[in-house]
Amino acid sequence: MAVKKKQKASVKRETRETRTQAELCLDGSGELSIKTPFGFMDHMLTAFAKHAVFDLSLTAVGDVAVDAHHTVEDIGLTLGEALAQALGEKAGIARFGGAQVPMDEALATAVVDISGRPYLVYDVNIPEHNQWEFDCALVKEFFLALTSAARMTLHLKLDYGDNYHHCCEAVFKAAGRAIRQAVAVDPRVKGVPSSKGTLK
Repeated sequence: MAVKKKQKASVKRETRETRTQAELCLDGSGELSIKTPFGFMDHMLTAFAKHAVFDLSLTAVGDVAVDAHHTVEDIGLTLGEALAQALGEKAGIARFGGAQVPMDEALATAVVDISGRPYLVYDVNIPEHNQWEFDCALVKEFFLALTSAARMTLHLKLDYGDNYHHCCEAVFKAAGRAIRQAVAVDPRVKGVPSSKGTLK
């Protein structure tokens, strides 16, 4: 019996503004090493990857003295490209996934299609009060970059919530769990799960 090849990839991205690197294994066990300039982003990425049950090593440095935007965006692009490379031709994957995750008073919903068509629907209004750790407007920028580079459709909705930390964490966990379902290999699926014969 043949041993299934691991779904994994390694990606480096360097610009004049940032340096990011990610090593990703989709069928991992949740082994994580994440280091960015933002403790809150490290926490969100850890929640995302842990609930996706990915092995992820990710580092990022950037021009944070100017703004956090460049670095957060490039983290999303690097992780998205690693996801796309790890999936390869996408043969045998479930393709679709969905999850609803509560975080205390907050509830978030994520639905994903590994479609080859990048699209983000972001119905997330995170409360602005007490956002002392992180500019939560950058959450959308991260997911825009992720969906663009991974070439997937992702719908995110914050159903409700009051604490900004709980709201963000519910969104990241829901996204991780939805993507976990979508990238899982289903032995009943023969070839690419599309009537067109391709997901590009």
